[in-house]
Amino acid sequence: MRQYQPDPDYNPRNDWRLRVAMAGTLLAVVVVVLGAFTRLADAGLGCPDWPGCYGHLTWPDEAHEIESANAAFPHAPVATDKTWPEMVHRYFAGALLLLVAGLTVMAWRRRGQRGFLHTHFLLGLIILQAAFGMWTVTLKLWPQVVTAHLLGGMATLSLLWLLVERLRYRKRLIPVHEFRRLQKIRPLAIVAVVLVSLQIALGGWTSSNYAALACADFPTCHGEWWPAMDFQQGFNVAQHIGPNYLGGALENDARTAIHVTHRLGALVVSAIVLLLAALAWRAGSRRWAIGLACALLLQVSLGIANVVMSLPLPVAVAHNAGAALLVLGLLTFCYRIQTAQPRMKK
Repeated sequence: MRQYQPDPDYNPRNDWRLRVAMAGTLLAVVVVVLGAFTRLADAGLGCPDWPGCYGHLTWPDEAHEIESANAAFPHAPVATDKTWPEMVHRYFAGALLLLVAGLTVMAWRRRGQRGFLHTHFLLGLIILQAAFGMWTVTLKLWPQVVTAHLLGGMATLSLLWLLVERLRYRKRLIPVHEFRRLQKIRPLAIVAVVLVSLQIALGGWTSSNYAALACADFPTCHGEWWPAMDFQQGFNVAQHIGPNYLGGALENDARTAIHVTHRLGALVVSAIVLLLAALAWRAGSRRWAIGLACALLLQVSLGIANVVMSLPLPVAVAHNAGAALLVLGLLTFCYRIQTAQPRMKK
């Protein structure tokens, strides 16, 4: 990641890109949460067509509209509690696409300055993300596509937040001893980001294969520490595209393998993040240490609550939001380490 020096005449308060990027970050949070709600409420196929819903710009809600929609799509009768989450999610995602396109236009007016390539890459990513949203419907919730769509949403949110960080750059001077210690733990911070990203992917695979309730007890699974599991089928990413994956298509042993692997991943991530927080505390970055530890504790608690409370929708959605919070915290910590400079004694 390139370390930018302040532009001579650059003032973040006068840069409209910063304000738009901050608005985009908030909008991306809404999109990620709405996407989680749509997926967890089993509304991913609430509209069998794309980009409309039963041929409507919004969704059919009048009696004659529902009757007409049922006649046009006899294989997918209208479920009013499924249609509106899907379309609301699409509209917010479309608004985010337009906002990022506006950011790209603004970047062209400041060619050569910070954030130019960043903004264009972000636009390309969100266009690809829109394609994954379409494939989620046309391929009937194929787990590979659903997981990629989740990762794309998290990546979009992360890039928008990093753009905010870059645009509001200010020279951060920290004591020399803290600077040196933070530079030593920077590789560990990068490893933590990678592991949390992999854990999010694993969480997406767990959700898209309906394996979140494969183990109904905690900390054991089916009353055992190592229950019967089928890892080969559970992680068969080359599986053929089927007619419909709503509700999942795997056997119980395969879903158990996915669920247990997600738990083991949580243990590894917890160990690494706690170690990073402890080292950050020793380095003098105590606020970051407390923040990372609290974000991790919140996420682990929500994960356990999902199991013992049988996946209540508000907790499950909060678990997705917690994942976003944790990865954004780690990314910001990495970026602050990268851009910090030692404060030399006069």
